[in-house]
Amino acid sequence: MNNLLLEIGTEEIPASYIEPALKALSSLLLQKLTEARIEHGDAGTFGTPRRLAVKIANVANRQKPLATEVTGPPQRVGFDEYGNPTVAAEKFAEKVGVSVSSLEIKETKKGLYLCAKKTEQGLAAKTLLESILPEAIVKIPFPKSMRWADLNLEFARPIHSILALSGKDIIPFALGNIKSGRYTFGHRFMHPDKIKIDVPDDYIEALHSAYVLVDLEERKKNIKEKISKAAKSLGGRVLPDNELVDIVTNLVEYPEVAAGKFDTKFLDLPDEVLITSMREHQKYFAVIDDKNNIMPCFIVVNNTPAKDMSLVAKGHERVLRARLEDAQFFYKSDLKISFAGWIEKLKGVLFQAGLGSMDEKVMRVCKIAEFLADAAECDSNLKKHILRAAWLCKADLVSHVVVEFPKLQGVMGKVYALLAGESDIVASAIEEHYKPNYSGGPLPETIAGALLGISDKIDSICGCFSTGLIPTGASDPYALRRQGIGIVQIMLEKGFSFSLSRMIDKSLELFGKDQKNKETAGKVYNFLKDRISHLLIEEGFSKDVISSIVSISVDHVPDVFSKVRALEKLKSEPDFEPLAIAFKRVVNIIKKADRFETKDVDESLFQDECESLLFASCKEVEKKMHNDLDKGFFDRALLDMATLRDSIDAFFDGVMVMAEDADVRCNRLMLLKYIADLFETFADFSKISTGSAS
Repeated sequence: MNNLLLEIGTEEIPASYIEPALKALSSLLLQKLTEARIEHGDAGTFGTPRRLAVKIANVANRQKPLATEVTGPPQRVGFDEYGNPTVAAEKFAEKVGVSVSSLEIKETKKGLYLCAKKTEQGLAAKTLLESILPEAIVKIPFPKSMRWADLNLEFARPIHSILALSGKDIIPFALGNIKSGRYTFGHRFMHPDKIKIDVPDDYIEALHSAYVLVDLEERKKNIKEKISKAAKSLGGRVLPDNELVDIVTNLVEYPEVAAGKFDTKFLDLPDEVLITSMREHQKYFAVIDDKNNIMPCFIVVNNTPAKDMSLVAKGHERVLRARLEDAQFFYKSDLKISFAGWIEKLKGVLFQAGLGSMDEKVMRVCKIAEFLADAAECDSNLKKHILRAAWLCKADLVSHVVVEFPKLQGVMGKVYALLAGESDIVASAIEEHYKPNYSGGPLPETIAGALLGISDKIDSICGCFSTGLIPTGASDPYALRRQGIGIVQIMLEKGFSFSLSRMIDKSLELFGKDQKNKETAGKVYNFLKDRISHLLIEEGFSKDVISSIVSISVDHVPDVFSKVRALEKLKSEPDFEPLAIAFKRVVNIIKKADRFETKDVDESLFQDECESLLFASCKEVEKKMHNDLDKGFFDRALLDMATLRDSIDAFFDGVMVMAEDADVRCNRLMLLKYIADLFETFADFSKISTGSAS
């Protein structure tokens, strides 16, 4: 066995491409090795802006042997009455590539047949890798790829070199005009010469000697240590920013830190503007003191060490000063404009083709927010704040600062709202209504922010669905899935149990497309149902339990999650499976029965005591169950249902449902339908997987 190393040397790849590409390349290689029956160990990934590399341990030298069994003609055709092979047996052996004497007789369902067993020894791994490696390289997905020269080849950036080693041996292949070899390159400026790699295990150390920290985790740790040390030298600490650490890690090969300062006059800017000015364009880290106040300092991670890093810092200070001058100008310009002026400007900002302007969106959001405030039973004072926040929530989109720094949308809305004398509730809601800003991001903390956030998100989802802009498996350009998940998470977090379907209907009503609203409402409802299922699966609940609950209704989001938890708990109990099987039997009998008249159960048609006992038990359980469901006692409601098991079993043992008398038969089917309807107020138990056949 040998270690396998593949490195693709390129022009600088965008930072956000690197880790997803490494994950994809590693997965592709492992998959292809497995498919080729080449045993292997774990994979490790390495990368910098100028290289993507994967090292796989203990790759076998040959494919695993493949044993196959081929069935031939019947024994009576393959051998004559004296046991001698016929022409048919000889031809079969020749076709399979074995001797006639090695043929065996195999008993099948159709009788005795000739059988040949052959073992394919497999090819050398090195031979197979010559095609596996280039195939994996060209299949790496990137957000955007490019072509260069006259080559019929696409990649994130032009490829300059390919290193491919299995132990000491080169895996020879060509990709475009590049041939694989055993050479890589060091740091572009500190060590631009070729570096020979004799075996994969030399790779990390050889590049380290050439001023390249190729291990991402090592590079990240190095950066964290250096920026922390630099911050201490300035008398503060680094403002925590793991995302920026990840970005910077993939921007450099050999990190070197410089610390700089800026004029204290810029501290008059809101912290968010200061931090964003340093972070977004320059990738500088902000520094804070022991009271979490921004200090007039910054830290920058360079890709090249210099003899005098103070000179490097001076250069960065000049660049940052220009950025902060711009930010200060934009901020002061914004302070001269009122919210009313910005709201007027929204009339000229397109929200989405076919959905009007941002001003029209604000009008819709205001109406949805009013509807939801009533549905959530907010008091008049809170409702007033919610409507005010809805009216102001998009105004900052046309402010100078947000136009320059789009990520500050909402954040600057809060800043400007407080400066304009708006209440804390209104200002916070303006900022929070965008949350969660990213997958797994924080949710709105206030009720006002939560309701406004839902209003904004459902308007975007319903608007896009009404114009056919529906996410596909590969495309979601308007982040509707994230917004849908955000709605569900907020409703769950805040315990909002207002009707999902009524909210959808209200939102679609505001777009004025009545003839299509019913169909679109169904699509939006199913879209949100899928988001709920996705979140439940992520929490680790069984898929059959989830399906049984969401197939009935997801109209009240917190109840859906509570029901799933309760049913998951009951499913683990030993008495649950017989109950589920009994219910499935009830449903199956109803499905298989011919159409029958739907009417109330008639007790006068009961012929056996088990019918009366079952009907009485059902009425008692129905009363208890609805009382428990109304109070949110879902565990207790399920236990109520479970008490019917003995009565159901006794019914099936005591009578024949499909009686000859049509009235009796119909009455018994209606009794079963009564049970089914009772169970389905909670879940569709027929979707629950059981160990026994139903």
